[in-house]
Amino acid sequence: MRRLLRILALILVVLLAATAALVLWGRAQLHGSLPLLDGERRVAGLSAPVEVTRDRLGIPAVRAASRADAARATGFLHAQDRFFQMDLARRRTAGELSALVGARALALDREIRLHRFRAVARRTVSLLGAADRAILDAYAAGVNAGLQALGARPFEYLVLRQTPAPWTPEDSVLVILSMYVTLQDTDGSYEATLATMHDVLPAPMVEFLAPRGSEWDAPLVGPSFAVPPIPGPDVYDLRARRSGKPHPPLENEERPDFERVDWRLGIGNWALGVHGGEHEAIGSNSFAVAAPLTTTGGALLANDMHLSIRVPNTWYRASLEWPDSSAPGARHRVTGVTLPGVPAIVVGSNGYVAWGFTNTYADWSDIVLLEVDPSRPNAYRTPDGWREFERHEEVIEVAGQPPQRHDVMWTIWGPVLGPDHRGRPRAYRWVAHAADRLAAAITPMELARTLSEAFEQANGIGAPGQNVILIDRDGGVGWTVYGSIPRRVGFDGRMPASWSDGARRWDGWLDDAEYPRLIDPPNGRLWTANARVVNGQMLATLGDGSYEIGSRARIIRDRLMARDRFSPRDLLDIQLDTRADFLARWRTLLLDTLTPEAISGNAGRALFRDILERDWSGHAAPHSAAYRLTRAFRQLLSDRVIRFVLIECYEADRFFDYTTVRRRDAAIWRLVTERPPHLLDPRYATWRHMLLEAIDDTIAQAMRGRRGTLRDRVWSEYNEVAYRHPLSAAMPFIGWWLDMPLAPVPGDLYTPRVHWGAIGASVRMVVSPGREADGIMHMPTGQSGHPLSPFYANSHPAWLAGEPTPLLPGPAIHTLRLTPQSVAGSR
Repeated sequence: MRRLLRILALILVVLLAATAALVLWGRAQLHGSLPLLDGERRVAGLSAPVEVTRDRLGIPAVRAASRADAARATGFLHAQDRFFQMDLARRRTAGELSALVGARALALDREIRLHRFRAVARRTVSLLGAADRAILDAYAAGVNAGLQALGARPFEYLVLRQTPAPWTPEDSVLVILSMYVTLQDTDGSYEATLATMHDVLPAPMVEFLAPRGSEWDAPLVGPSFAVPPIPGPDVYDLRARRSGKPHPPLENEERPDFERVDWRLGIGNWALGVHGGEHEAIGSNSFAVAAPLTTTGGALLANDMHLSIRVPNTWYRASLEWPDSSAPGARHRVTGVTLPGVPAIVVGSNGYVAWGFTNTYADWSDIVLLEVDPSRPNAYRTPDGWREFERHEEVIEVAGQPPQRHDVMWTIWGPVLGPDHRGRPRAYRWVAHAADRLAAAITPMELARTLSEAFEQANGIGAPGQNVILIDRDGGVGWTVYGSIPRRVGFDGRMPASWSDGARRWDGWLDDAEYPRLIDPPNGRLWTANARVVNGQMLATLGDGSYEIGSRARIIRDRLMARDRFSPRDLLDIQLDTRADFLARWRTLLLDTLTPEAISGNAGRALFRDILERDWSGHAAPHSAAYRLTRAFRQLLSDRVIRFVLIECYEADRFFDYTTVRRRDAAIWRLVTERPPHLLDPRYATWRHMLLEAIDDTIAQAMRGRRGTLRDRVWSEYNEVAYRHPLSAAMPFIGWWLDMPLAPVPGDLYTPRVHWGAIGASVRMVVSPGREADGIMHMPTGQSGHPLSPFYANSHPAWLAGEPTPLLPGPAIHTLRLTPQSVAGSR
């Protein structure tokens, strides 16, 4: 027995020693992978020393002898602080995640391999001009130098038991393409939705349910578009058509659950590219006022870009400086945010011009119906006759398993999608596949001195099509589209069509002179928020890729029109607006429905009404039960209305997704207020019965598994704001350490201050060119992706509280000197 105890004691000592050794090794590895903040490091390829200073937030100011040296230093910094983020971005776009994380990512890799983005990126690099190629080469070399300068692998690779792969110039193009995947339709789902509606429903029903605009429109040019009237029973008597028929659950039906927003949707959007939640989620705000309307004497620009917020954040703040060869002694200085993986400042100011983006939701793709012959299964018809499909075998490496092979087919127009609901083969034409446009410029906007120069650099660029608002140091303001617009011939792009005879096609790209532009509007104000911006020919040029409903744009417009003088802090205040204008009418509908007769003898309904009357603040406030319950009721009722009104579309097409129609609230509102009997589900005697049932179910869902009363079911309990590291869920007991603390935050999808699960303002900026010292910028999480870095989370509190922090880097507290060397790797 004693011998057994001695053996057990020895085993315990060995286990404790091994555990201690493992902990010490892990700690050493973690500390070894911390970024360099001070001292000197030799970097091959530099033409002269580069000074990198960092302020209290870790924001680097890079002072270089050339733009290529600045790019090399930026790559060095990105690799040191954010390499894992960059790696995920390139792998997600290329369909190479499985090689890093294993078979769990195979479905995502197969899905994205359809687009063959690695081949697109490779071709893009081959088409770059000499100057851009030099910058991209310098950046890639800087990334690899920064990675090599770490004392150990970034900690994520220790967790995954992987080794980081070197960076290449084409990887930077893949990171640019990752934003196409995030911001645009990767498979034509909106166009396919319209096509199914067109095939199944009478035309007036399609126009009503997919309206071109609504009462929420707040365009820069033209009036709002009216929602068409509800078609009468002579057009579509659905109640009579469905009478006596079963109401089976739909295959892809998702019943709303209002216990809590799933924050994992936001994690997926970044780490694995999974879209989830409402299609309205990804958007931004940008607005500007001309010099006569400001307290600073110069035009002011505000921009807050809404994305899934993760740890670390999408953007990396920086200020880059290098000599201006056109003026001896002068220097270029560009300040703003970079996208790790790319050497450019994405939004910011160069001292002469400032720029900010919002996603356009214009039409950047088309579904092409393929004409095929059963006797020739390997061919399709083109304007030049029959042509064989291109077949590509994509080899997908899988960590810990043999490689997987995945076949994709392409046409002259793009990849082959699955067949539509009628079995017709389809191809996909998308601007993201255009390598020649991606190669147009790597660092646009940095050298623009005037609005006109900035317009020329923005139009035709290879980037996901953005509304860009520009201001210059002379006080001017302007709007145009940043990206390449296809020249459509023979069709408007709204519905799928055959291109086989050449009558319908993309005939190259629009020239700069054909782009929509607005310069110095008479009222001195501009605003965009993912809704329709223009009308007439400008709208026809852009097309409609499902614009947002417009609630944020209207609130911003009204705030800008309400006064004649603005400071930088005033624009930040608009960015932080949480007014519940969009839901106010739904609260009114609830109050009108909860009559004394309806609440008599029903304590739940009576309490619901009391909450709406007493607790409504008119804002999407974290502690508002009235807002949360109104929001839940609207979504639940909308779901039930649409599940019936579009039931024949859902039955015809198992992939049908009405949520791609972002202006759907306008049609739903008319249905629930005008209450046409011929479009009421036969399960209900009246529309009022449906509304009361939706109220009861809202109460039941809110209280399910909860303590307290309905008054305790506040907005922040449902809309839980969680910003997480992509690996934290895979690290039991310590994963929480990687995440930002949970906190109640005001806002919603429909308020200028957007907060929806993990989705929010990835950065807020207010700036006036030439007056950057008065500018404001803050962002969530922090500069570094290393959890032991002092800059891992120290930007977060100010962003969370909406407190302004300076645009420019502050006084230096760290200085790193990068010096040239002849032998790579020596110190």
